[in-house]
Amino acid sequence: MKLIPGLLLSSAVALGVVGDAMAQDAPARPPGQAQAGPQGPRGGPPGGALGPGQERAPPSIGGVVGTVDSVSASGFEMTTAAGRKTTVEQSSATTYRTGKAASSASAVKKGERVLAIGLVTVGRGDAGTTVKANEVVVGPGGAGAQISVVTPPGTPPVAKDVGKIPATYVQGEGTIISGPEAYKAIEAGLTAWTGGYVNRVVKLATGEYEVHNVGVSWPHHIFLDKDFKYLGAQ
Repeated sequence: MKLIPGLLLSSAVALGVVGDAMAQDAPARPPGQAQAGPQGPRGGPPGGALGPGQERAPPSIGGVVGTVDSVSASGFEMTTAAGRKTTVEQSSATTYRTGKAASSASAVKKGERVLAIGLVTVGRGDAGTTVKANEVVVGPGGAGAQISVVTPPGTPPVAKDVGKIPATYVQGEGTIISGPEAYKAIEAGLTAWTGGYVNRVVKLATGEYEVHNVGVSWPHHIFLDKDFKYLGAQ
C-alpha cells in the first residue's frame, strides 16, 4: 500500500554547534509515476538540507526522548542526546507513566529522562521542535541506547545498514499508523536509537515496522519486527 502522495520527509534542522545535517527521503508517489532527481541508498535521494521554500512532511504522530530542563504549567522543555532543544506541550488529555506504572504530570521534573509521544512538528533552521504530548513516559527503557549520528553541515550523508533490514523493504511503501500500535513502535525505536525525532511510523506489508527518525544524520529508518523488537537501521 502506497504512502499518501506528496509527502516529503523532514529536512535538516539546526543542531546548535554540531550543525544541521540530516538524511531525507523521496516523496511517495502514485503507481507508475517516475521518481525525478538524484537517487541515494535504496532508491531515496541523497541526504542534506532542503532549500528555501521546499516542502517537508506535515506533522504526524511521533516522539522524542530527552532530559527535562524546565517545567511549567503548560508543559516542559527538554534536550535530546543530540543536543536538540524541544518543547513538550501538555493538555488535560495527556497521560503519564513512570516506567510501566500509571503516573501524573507531577512525575515530570528537571533532570528526569522522559519520552514524549504525540504530534511532532520538527522546526526548520533555528526554529524549535514541538511535541503536543498524548503520552509522557518518565524513565523509559533504553538507558544504554545507541546515540544517533550527527555530522556538521556540508558533510556527505551517512549511507550504511546495520542489523537486519527487511528483505522486501521498498522506501516509500507501507501505511502510516497511529494509536497504541504506533506508540509501541515509537518507544521501541527510540529505545534502540536515541537523539533523533520520530515523526511517523510506517507499517510494512509484512507486518514489520519502519520508525522514521529525523533531525540527525543517521539512522533515518529504524526497523522493528511484528513484536516491536529491534531489527536494524539504515
